[in-house]
Amino acid sequence: MIACLRLFTALCLAALLAACASSPSSSLGELPRTPDASIEQLLAQAAQSKDPEKASLLRLSAADLAYRQGNAGQSAQILQQVPVETLKPGQQVFASTLAAELAMVRNQPKAALTALSHPSLQRLSELPAEQQVRTGTVHARALEADGQTLAAARERIFIAPMLEGEAASKNHEAIWTLIASLPTDQLQPSATDDLGGWMGLALAVKTAGTLEQQQAAIDNWRAQNPKHPAAIQLPLPLTKLKELASQSLSKIALLLPQDGPLASVGKALREGFMAAHYQAQQAGQKPPAIEFYDSSKLTSVDEFYRKAQADGVQLVVGPLEKPLVKQLSARPQLPITTLALNYSEGEQGPAQLFQFGLAAEDEAREVSRRARADGLHRAAIMVPKGEWGDRVLRAFSQDWQANGGSIVATERVDQPVQLAQQIADMFQLRQSEGRAKSLQSTVGGQVAAQPSRRQDIEFIFLAATPQQAQQIKPTLNFQYAGDVPVYATSHVFSASGDVNQYNDMNGIRFCETPWLLEANDPLRKQVTAQWPQAAGSLGRLYAMGVDAYRLAPRLGQLKALPESRIEGQSGSLGMTANQRVVRQLPWAQFVSGQVQRLPDTPR
Repeated sequence: MIACLRLFTALCLAALLAACASSPSSSLGELPRTPDASIEQLLAQAAQSKDPEKASLLRLSAADLAYRQGNAGQSAQILQQVPVETLKPGQQVFASTLAAELAMVRNQPKAALTALSHPSLQRLSELPAEQQVRTGTVHARALEADGQTLAAARERIFIAPMLEGEAASKNHEAIWTLIASLPTDQLQPSATDDLGGWMGLALAVKTAGTLEQQQAAIDNWRAQNPKHPAAIQLPLPLTKLKELASQSLSKIALLLPQDGPLASVGKALREGFMAAHYQAQQAGQKPPAIEFYDSSKLTSVDEFYRKAQADGVQLVVGPLEKPLVKQLSARPQLPITTLALNYSEGEQGPAQLFQFGLAAEDEAREVSRRARADGLHRAAIMVPKGEWGDRVLRAFSQDWQANGGSIVATERVDQPVQLAQQIADMFQLRQSEGRAKSLQSTVGGQVAAQPSRRQDIEFIFLAATPQQAQQIKPTLNFQYAGDVPVYATSHVFSASGDVNQYNDMNGIRFCETPWLLEANDPLRKQVTAQWPQAAGSLGRLYAMGVDAYRLAPRLGQLKALPESRIEGQSGSLGMTANQRVVRQLPWAQFVSGQVQRLPDTPR
């Protein structure tokens, strides 16, 4: 009887093994398990094993364990010892996923994507959910790091149903971050799947104007898509928006200097700010009350905030003075949310402090974006000597080089009499003249030779005043470099309408505020009719004042939706993680003594 039972058990086991051998999992191969042994023990077992597949599995386990323990270098060394092409498909997926994870540790997303392009990945859906999630997660990370935002979102949406708890919540928020970062023209919500729903939500939020309109758009979308994951669990930034929409702004303090060296700047900002306020009133809105405070008479920041709190102020706009902004930035917290109209030197201030200004660094980065979008790679730089020029140079260089551009020459402009020599040095014209003279002495007579300039400069980044630019562009023409494109900051544009000045800068492309490039804007027309100086270079300050007013109720929105933007008069406004408002600007070019608007830079 016992013998029969043993025979029956053996037959059952044999049948089970036969079934396993013919199942898909058998053809995929056994995946490495989380081992109880140490890395050293696993490697020792692999070295002693006479079964090549078992040895490979042990090494895969060891490499995975080293990765999980944070030793990416050791993990990569062990993984190199595994003959991946001899493995079964499931094991190849495991090895390719680990290779991708190691590539991401080295910040090499393209290498990660190459690892994940292995043919075995076509059978990923046959593997356990745990492996699908692991592979999908690193694939999404690599795609995002490689700039393939939409593909990264698709990958995360695919793995979402397989996740639970905290991992599911993190993935949910990551999907929203990716979708919300897409430009509006890439949001196509027509599809009926989850991706289409995410896109519809992002489009609804981005195309609504005020916080109230955004909230209404979110509620409407949820009503139309009640079973969508984002309707069941609204992403955290949108939950914050809902809270912000319920906090109406009834009183703003405008803290600007009325006396001293910055009085004229303060006046332009104040007039622009109030122009936007009156426009809101005329449009039938109920704008907040404005309380004026003179920062030039400020003796104590603490006393000002006490007074503002007593006056019922909910938001402070200002100060303008850099020392005061620096003071605020150094504090651990502020009693009232504050939009400073300048920037501190430090990177991060208190949570209640936002900073906004006409930073030349924004324009330097805008030039970098534009030249990159125009397919250029090699830049020469001309900036003024001094601290301002150094800041602009640093901002451009960092952005340009971080995005793969190279800098082949740099000149700091100071004395006009040195310009010709500096430009000749930049384009190595003297070497060319020297070669011509050497040739003449060799042949013993006159040789017709026109100096030739270096050919590796694709464009010049110029930060200069109109007067400097008036000298630089003709000198470039004279020095055989008139065909080299010049991309400049707004500082070359006086907005004076001086045709002779504009002719001297013919061909220069420059970024500028919408205020000075869009003369037909209704608010601009109203303001310049009352204050004609707002049509000239002071217009940039009026534009900043207008935008400060429009930013005031939407700071929380920009913070909650980092990829959202406000189309302002001083530029297209966004916010960095450290709560600094940054601008992207439109473009124009001097053409035959006129200013000609150029198509906007693609985003």
